[in-house]
Amino acid sequence: MTRTDKARTIRVATDVGGTFTDMVCFETDTATGQSRITTAKSDTTPPDFEQGVRDVLKKGGVEPGTIDFMAHGTTVVINALTERKGVKVGLVTTEGFRDTLEIARGNRPDFFNLHYEKPKPFVPRHLRREVPGRMTYLGEESQALDLAPLDGIVADFKAEGVEAIAVSLLHAYANPAHELAVIERLRALWPEVSVVGAHQISREWREYERGNTAVLSAYVQPVAERYLGRLERGLKEDGFAGQLYVMQSNCGVDSLEATARIPITMVESGPASGFWGAAELGKMIGEPNVLALDIGGTTAKCSLIENGEVTIMTDYWIERDRSSAGYPIMVPVVDLVEIGNGGGSIAWVDDFGKLHVGPQSAGAMPGPAAYGKGGTQATTTDANLWLGRINRDYFCGGAIEADMEAAGSALQGVADSLGLDRDAAAQGIVRIANNNMVNALKLVSLNRGHDPRDFVLVAFGGGGAMHAVALGQELGVKKVVIPAGAAVFSAWGMMMSDLRRDYFLTALVDLGEGAAAAVEDRFAQVEDGARAQFAQENVPEDKLHLRRFGKLRYQNQEHTVEVPLEGPVTEGALARIAEDFHAAYEKEYTYRLDAPVEMVGLHVIASAEVGKLKPVEAEPVDTPASAALKGRRVVDYATEGQHEADIYDGEALRPGMAFDGPAVVEDPGTTIVIHPGNSAHMDRWGNLHVLIAAEDRAAEGAA
Repeated sequence: MTRTDKARTIRVATDVGGTFTDMVCFETDTATGQSRITTAKSDTTPPDFEQGVRDVLKKGGVEPGTIDFMAHGTTVVINALTERKGVKVGLVTTEGFRDTLEIARGNRPDFFNLHYEKPKPFVPRHLRREVPGRMTYLGEESQALDLAPLDGIVADFKAEGVEAIAVSLLHAYANPAHELAVIERLRALWPEVSVVGAHQISREWREYERGNTAVLSAYVQPVAERYLGRLERGLKEDGFAGQLYVMQSNCGVDSLEATARIPITMVESGPASGFWGAAELGKMIGEPNVLALDIGGTTAKCSLIENGEVTIMTDYWIERDRSSAGYPIMVPVVDLVEIGNGGGSIAWVDDFGKLHVGPQSAGAMPGPAAYGKGGTQATTTDANLWLGRINRDYFCGGAIEADMEAAGSALQGVADSLGLDRDAAAQGIVRIANNNMVNALKLVSLNRGHDPRDFVLVAFGGGGAMHAVALGQELGVKKVVIPAGAAVFSAWGMMMSDLRRDYFLTALVDLGEGAAAAVEDRFAQVEDGARAQFAQENVPEDKLHLRRFGKLRYQNQEHTVEVPLEGPVTEGALARIAEDFHAAYEKEYTYRLDAPVEMVGLHVIASAEVGKLKPVEAEPVDTPASAALKGRRVVDYATEGQHEADIYDGEALRPGMAFDGPAVVEDPGTTIVIHPGNSAHMDRWGNLHVLIAAEDRAAEGAA
């Protein structure tokens, strides 16, 4: 079949993870709307990640020449940052501000540690240079720009082997004229070098955050550009001639060209697509309030979705933990919490005899001990396998023969350190891993004023279904939903995404009488710019959807709360906007103030549909679930002890089938562990709903 066969449309999404590269292919009959779904997983292939994409297409039997639309998510940017595999960067900034990166913020997490050391800047001081000139916070020039020093700066950067230059000038968010002039001069002096301006990424205040974002974007830009270029060339060599989009951290997709210019926008592209998919799934099943959980091989990530809306923020940090302040990246990123707990997370015992799981991971090589690739340390996967939660005879969908001897030996090391047997050690590993994940879910729910009992837990990723029911019982959620194709759900989420860009602009306006015209004017300017940008990419204006949000605060406070704004900002709407802010502020902080409200900034979401998938429902069957029963085996549920569980073939389950726990559902990509006392049924889209037993919810409510 070729792309000239208009009877069918083929959409493909690929997601490059730390361990596996996932693919989902939707082949849709344009006449009937019926879709055939193909999924595949293959090993991620660092440093040539594009090869893994080509491999997974081949493994899934998808000919690149038949693809009409392709969305791609990747960890290449976050990997380059965390593994320090970017390029040497030089920084050009305003005179007197070269040390902003080093001064950073006084937000060190280990506040009473007198030996605390700040995170080392990505640009050493000798590569941070200054130019005279100054803008005020109102965007007015207070000192003329002097470009003369740039000749010497460029000569020095060339001698030092600099490959990318970041430009971050004071108050460029308000007026980027000086930044633009510096960028133009740098490109004239050195056409081959990569140059990134802070205003191109963010138009919000906070110089340290803007400057660091520009530096990190410059740091990864050549790496990402080369990667995306190799991916595009490789796909074209294989015959691909369709549209290629790249998943962004804001839950939308963007063109390959736009992403290559500012690749920092895809720093969390993989998790974003999964959470967007969870939001869309929630709308489909009539559950707009969702706790989304993505458990992969290395990490677990979670996010809260309220009223079908994924929260997007620009206060994002990497490598932030109990001992380090980390590094800020001021780009639109889905609001998430990430912890080092996944299937490959290593179990270890500290000097005080306390068991830990993660954040260290066995990765893809050597991987968990049971993979038989030389791993000697016990992981969460080894524990789940040892307890019978994973079928040793159907390990990785039967693709790998489980090395039970290696898994047992690895668990014995943990058991000896704890003075326990292997079974108890494996139970402890699962319980600790679950506890870590519950704490992460509480950070995005309870800690922000949300009751988990009002939410549905949607769990995906290779390990999501393994732990989801236990986590749901602990939190007391209404039910747990395991999506169809849960193991490659992030790739599925890309198929539900729109072409999307988020525009943030700092604009200080008191919401007093007479403020409406100024606020409306600022929004109109941003929206006109968005329309022009989309028009340049041949997106019809009638396909463009614009949404407004205001970033508001009480006067003289530091941080803001974002509230949606409906319709034009008029004098009559100001009181309603202020009241919406009071309510949102009270929900987050438990109180409200009798104080003036001001707008600090605005947020405009511009989106357009580009081949978004429309899932097709299937009619429920009358066949009992016993038709999908594979057998029975003893499963250790870690918290409820051992039970003889029904084992179901996930590929044989059909919409309408229902059954009770204890049970395990196995398909090639994931294993769903259903605890005793819970019931499950499959909906019309192939998602499995697990209803949490009433006593579990009651117990959580009492707690």
